[in-house]
Amino acid sequence: MKQARYVLDAQVGFLMRVAMQRHTGVFMSRMIEGLTQPQFAALAKLLEVGLCSQNHLGRRIYLDAATIKGVVDRLKARGFVVTSDDARDRRLRAVRLTATGRRITEAAVRVAGEITAATLAPLTAAEQRTLVRLLKKASPAARSPRPAYRWRRRSPPRWRRRLRWRRLRRRP
Repeated sequence: MKQARYVLDAQVGFLMRVAMQRHTGVFMSRMIEGLTQPQFAALAKLLEVGLCSQNHLGRRIYLDAATIKGVVDRLKARGFVVTSDDARDRRLRAVRLTATGRRITEAAVRVAGEITAATLAPLTAAEQRTLVRLLKKASPAARSPRPAYRWRRRSPPRWRRRLRWRRLRRRP
């Protein structure tokens, strides 16, 4: 049985990485204020949704907890966001744009449109629509939309609820 020849240049992962490298080059050369892609994503999502917990912001832009913490800390140091602890749940850290952050983000969103156009420039308009449609179909974002965050009081852990239930059953 003859095994198919592996050609790296024909592999989808390789091609996506090369396309991403091209996009990253365009992004870094044109983005204002020296924003990185994760920083821009965080600012753009905050502009879209408003006040958000740091953890939820990370989930909405597909960054893990450690990465989003670093991103938020750097944006805070630059005066683009402010953070505050939730009075009801000290585990939550709320993040919101400052006035400067809002102004920078609105300008960065305009530049991001130009970056997207430059990235997709080699394609026809129909190919651009097809590429975006297929990327959305292949990405987890299209399969599991994230609901808007609502501030709420967290319920106690399961073990605490069970303990309380046992105590209530014992009372005469």
